[in-house]
Amino acid sequence: MASLSPTTAEAIRNCGAVPSSDYLLEVEGVRKAFPGVLALDDVSFRLKRGHVHALMGENGAGKSTLMKIIAGVYTPDTGSFRMKGQEIRLTSPLDALQYGIAMIHQELNLMSFMTVAENIWIRREPLNALGFVRHEEMRRRTQELFSRLDIPLDPEAEVRDLSVANRQMVEIAKAVSYDSDILIMDEPTSALTEREVEHLFRIIRTLKEQGKGIIYITHKMNELFEIADEVSVFRDGRFIAEHPASAVTRDEIIRLMVGREITQMFPKEIVPIGDVILSVRGLALEGRFRDVSFDLRKGEILGFAGLVGSGRSNVAETLFGVTPATAGQILIEGKQFNMKNPGVAMDAGMGFLTEDRKDTGCFLVLDIVSNMQVALLRRGHASAGFVHEREIEQLCQQQKQRLRVRTPDLEEPIINLSGGNQQKVLIARWLMTKPRILILDEPTRGIDVGAKAEIHKLITELASQGVAILMISSELPEVLGMSDRVLVMHEGRMTGILDRKDANQVSIMELASR
Repeated sequence: MASLSPTTAEAIRNCGAVPSSDYLLEVEGVRKAFPGVLALDDVSFRLKRGHVHALMGENGAGKSTLMKIIAGVYTPDTGSFRMKGQEIRLTSPLDALQYGIAMIHQELNLMSFMTVAENIWIRREPLNALGFVRHEEMRRRTQELFSRLDIPLDPEAEVRDLSVANRQMVEIAKAVSYDSDILIMDEPTSALTEREVEHLFRIIRTLKEQGKGIIYITHKMNELFEIADEVSVFRDGRFIAEHPASAVTRDEIIRLMVGREITQMFPKEIVPIGDVILSVRGLALEGRFRDVSFDLRKGEILGFAGLVGSGRSNVAETLFGVTPATAGQILIEGKQFNMKNPGVAMDAGMGFLTEDRKDTGCFLVLDIVSNMQVALLRRGHASAGFVHEREIEQLCQQQKQRLRVRTPDLEEPIINLSGGNQQKVLIARWLMTKPRILILDEPTRGIDVGAKAEIHKLITELASQGVAILMISSELPEVLGMSDRVLVMHEGRMTGILDRKDANQVSIMELASR
């Protein structure tokens, strides 16, 4: 099947509805295998004009693989594609863009040291007669786009200075700037506040009114029922079912996704709370947060709540020595520590699951075993410059089985894993160090409901073993369901600590917006 020319692609983009089909895109019989893994097996999918079609499934179910095929990132082994009734072939992301298909990836792909405007118009910059970039025109186009989408960002700001949420908005604006007929959104709200999610949904509804088709991958059930017209469920690389979103319940979707019922999402158990192990007094990081004080006890789960930008992650990074404090004290079992770098924190018995697994968690070019073992090399598993490889591999295999990491073997590059399986590898990294204090920053972000339940159960087990856990989450049901106490932050300061019996969504949001 030959690839269509750009001219033909443009004709397909501009053609009207095909009488024999109400669908913008039809996918049939797609199969895709990677070494040792059958990612997709005879998968079909259809997208209507002016509809939002949600894809649901556990991590590794094949959702993102199918979307990357539709976006031209991967080439399928078999399968056919029709755009507005005409057969097409997608061999590259450029092909997909020419056909009117744009994708917002789960892991953001912006250039950190370029401006917002440069990122949006990269390879499409307005040029003058001499071939130089017309920066004022590029700024004007960006500002016009932001005005249309109601995004309050400076086109000249450097991406490296933006929050994760604002980077997500830049990615959305970039995709919209192609004026594509089909927009693929892979976990677009994972780093957005409730207000920003509402903003995104307004944008999506506007695109629907313009006849655009939206493919929406999410693990958040409330979003599915608010924004989706149809939902398709995938499991183990196969298409399971398609339903109108209004015709299925949350429990029915979960059963389709996991092939079983999940009876308890938050398996919180009352465990003995021990002595204080971590004391924080007047902790501050200039320009980020100030005067943070709390105690954390053995066996306790202390939830950190607050809106994006409240300073929660900054506190976690300072406790672990990523960004040393400018004031205050950190004491472990009464002994003061100068957390000048992560090595000091690790030697003191801390582990830290970072918020951004791509940028600050995974070593994407390395295999799974290398990613798991990296934190062990300070803890007696290396001597005279040599690594105890057999011992470490056994520990990695144990964690792979314990956390049900879906991979053919430990030599698989971690970049080939789904986001949820990458997260499990990072959790395994810290579990192997047997930490006394474990800091978890968004431990279930981008993870399906089945894996979430597994991780929640694991957190509860660790607490029952006396591990002190500090858990940051943007999902209030998770904070409320898992925490013994909840510390709330707003704009870099503590606004209160609530006991489990006193914490609810209203009380937390009141403190988070003071």
